[in-house]
Amino acid sequence: MPKFTREEILKDAKEQNVKFIRLQFTDILGTIKNVEIPLSQLEKALDNKIMFDGSSIEGFVRIEESDMYLYPDYNTWVIFPWTAEKGKVARLICDIYNPDGTPFAGDPRNNLKRVLKEMEDLGYTQFNLGPEPEFFLFKLNEKNEPTLELNDNGGYFDLAPTDLGENCRRDIVLELEEMGFEIEASHHEVAPGQHEIDFKYADAVTACDNIQTFKLVVKTIARKHGLHATFMPKPLFGVNGSGMHSNLSLFKGKENAFYDPGEEKLQLSETAYQFIAGIMKHAPNFTAVTNPTVNSYKRLVPGYEAPCYVAWSARNRSPLMRIPASRGLSTRVEVRSVDPSANPYLAMAVLLKAGLDGIKNKLQAPAPVDRNIYVMTKEEREEAGIIDLPGTLLQALENLKSDEVMTEALGDHILEHFLEAKEIEWDMFRTQVHQWERDQYIEMY
Repeated sequence: MPKFTREEILKDAKEQNVKFIRLQFTDILGTIKNVEIPLSQLEKALDNKIMFDGSSIEGFVRIEESDMYLYPDYNTWVIFPWTAEKGKVARLICDIYNPDGTPFAGDPRNNLKRVLKEMEDLGYTQFNLGPEPEFFLFKLNEKNEPTLELNDNGGYFDLAPTDLGENCRRDIVLELEEMGFEIEASHHEVAPGQHEIDFKYADAVTACDNIQTFKLVVKTIARKHGLHATFMPKPLFGVNGSGMHSNLSLFKGKENAFYDPGEEKLQLSETAYQFIAGIMKHAPNFTAVTNPTVNSYKRLVPGYEAPCYVAWSARNRSPLMRIPASRGLSTRVEVRSVDPSANPYLAMAVLLKAGLDGIKNKLQAPAPVDRNIYVMTKEEREEAGIIDLPGTLLQALENLKSDEVMTEALGDHILEHFLEAKEIEWDMFRTQVHQWERDQYIEMY
């Protein structure tokens, strides 16, 4: 992504006929919010002088302490390609600050930067993320409401005419590239109507910004094709759900800290093994953050390629973590449990914190599991020391509360409001009567 100065942004806005600017940020639940300003207010925005009411945002602040300031990140300046008719719309992603100039503790983006500072204090210079977000495309009805009717019957890597989403996916890629994304791959996924677009890795904050932008572009372009794009983890029973595999690496300067060419087995460094051990130790406890919805746990079940067991391997896609074959600067750890309903800033904060805990405490990674875990018996898994990820959001929330390292990764403010929102969500689900129950019991009893 290009770097911008204040003067370059003002010049670009004028030359490109920008009329409005969206000042974007992300709430605790991962929803993109924005304050839209006219071009006349851009200089004020670039001087960090645009204020908004934080009490109206989920999990931010009480009404008596509601004044918040938006601090735009100049390097996130993007002009949306699809808004050209009566003057263009641009956006800047912002950090949230208190009136006294301190970072707001409830801002997920600021919170990730706080954890990254801990990484830097340990001597690492960059935490990279390469995300692989998946999504489904459903048809819209005559009222422009999403249906459960799929737009195709394609399968993994299928081509048209089976893959009717190909044109939509191609337009998404073109829009993203126009906005500065470097797209690495675009293909149909395993389930009918399911798609994946992979873009180049970046430092964690930039990559999380890119995920949020990606979701916005996908949904916008899908609508233009008469489709609804959803990042819901498991919209359909009986087919694969949508994940967001996260490829992670730590750097010291220009050196990948996970790579050791002298290590005999996998050319992984001691740092990499310790990072893996940290992820495994905390996995059952960070799952509430990486898989934050009731629906997330319908995906984390055996039989649909989603990991539900805490293990790692370099040869096998059934465990929580996989080590892709690339080495050198591309050496990385792929965490496969994360789903696209996660707030990316919070997900990366807990994953990084877990890995750093492994490094700080020199934790030992267990042996890799190169068998298909899905076909192992419970006794075989126990013998191999393989534990399960939580089976419900409620269990995941209880696990999160019990882990001091993971609660520190979120900070008191975010933790309190995240738990409150998710416990309400679970209670709403728990007390609802679902169609399955009526189908199962209404005649039987």
